[in-house]
Amino acid sequence: MNDDTKLKDMLHKIKARVRVTKVVATRSVKGKSGDSFAGFAAGWDTVQDDQGGPGADLDLTMETSEIAPNGMTLGEAKVAHYIVAMQADIAAHEAAMAGGAISPGRCDDLCKSIRHNYSRLIRRAMGNGNGDGDDGGAK
Repeated sequence: MNDDTKLKDMLHKIKARVRVTKVVATRSVKGKSGDSFAGFAAGWDTVQDDQGGPGADLDLTMETSEIAPNGMTLGEAKVAHYIVAMQADIAAHEAAMAGGAISPGRCDDLCKSIRHNYSRLIRRAMGNGNGDGDDGGAK
């Protein structure tokens, strides 16, 4: 086995075992009246102490063996990121419109385009047939 094959094998094994527990997306829209920002963070069945929520303290007191090591695969995380990023993009454009940086008509056009583009990315990420959402690095 040559070094390239060993490296590819190792990367494949690591990628298959990685679990993502948090997805973050931020967006800035620059306009004549200033900048508008939006950011979203989404957690996934995690025991991170920054996640909060009703069971956060309980999770920290549980035995390690009782905590499910759940998370998203990289493919699932990619789709989750697209969903969260789309919401951040839309929120930033709506904030820019509300602040007068872009017109309501322009905002509507941009949000429609954003929804279309993210839907396309999500379909592509989910449509490769192997269930992991990995499009093989296609752009």
